[in-house]
Amino acid sequence: MEKTQAQLQDLLLDDAAQFLADHIRDFVATCPQNRQEDGSPFFEEPLIGFASGDDPLFEQYKKLIGPFHLTPQELLPGARALTVVCWALPIAKKTRLANRREKEHPARPWAQTRDSGEKFNDHLRDEVAGLLSWLGVPAVAPLRSSIYHTVNMDSSPASNWSERHALYAAGLGTFSLTDALITAKGMAHRCGSVVAALEMEPTPRKYQGPYENCPYMKDGSCGVCIERCPCGAITPQGHNKLQCRQYLTELRKAWAPVWGITTETGCGLCQTAVPCEGRVPLGRGSYGQDHKAE
Repeated sequence: MEKTQAQLQDLLLDDAAQFLADHIRDFVATCPQNRQEDGSPFFEEPLIGFASGDDPLFEQYKKLIGPFHLTPQELLPGARALTVVCWALPIAKKTRLANRREKEHPARPWAQTRDSGEKFNDHLRDEVAGLLSWLGVPAVAPLRSSIYHTVNMDSSPASNWSERHALYAAGLGTFSLTDALITAKGMAHRCGSVVAALEMEPTPRKYQGPYENCPYMKDGSCGVCIERCPCGAITPQGHNKLQCRQYLTELRKAWAPVWGITTETGCGLCQTAVPCEGRVPLGRGSYGQDHKAE
């Protein structure tokens, strides 16, 4: 039996973190939009974390990313307390296995995950923000907001809200040489967030710095992602976003009609067949250990 609005409000008041985590996990597990063309899921059980809207990191992002990057307060002005609800959607093992075998372009399931899977992620953003609003809690999904946009910078394009940086603040992972976020379930994932007028206990950050989960950034002991990049956009100096984007544009022109993709094909070669694909890595030689059961 479905719960009434009043019953759901009571559950939210009683334990907002548990209520939201349960709802997100259930939505990912049951929503028909989280399905490949063969019926298998795009994403497995999500990782969920919470960041305080007052976390100083969000002000620091204005210096790190650019003054255009929004704070939670700018997304929900006037709210007395704010929480950023964050999730990482691990890409299904079946899709990761297919992409491991590729060397020049993504496997079809990976491309479909970047296209239709991200549309499901938008659906999840709308679901979480809509549910909270229905329960009387002002909420906004930044990437679904009318004020969300990208900014063309000399070095690379940037957006006025970074899901990855929100997840870092919420204790869900640290960055890599490729700029991707390495979570407890690796960096083969998609991320999302919703800013809500809720006062909640933030998820502890169990890392000391922004690159703690990346062996290469710590001591140069990996770098497999450099070898995996088909267009040379990843080097010891980092990730060349413009070069990567140009490759993705060419990839989309060539393969989108074949795969029936309407937006992005993605690539993901640097996120698969690497030690950090599905976990926090042990180092360059850990790929076999990380995946020997697969």
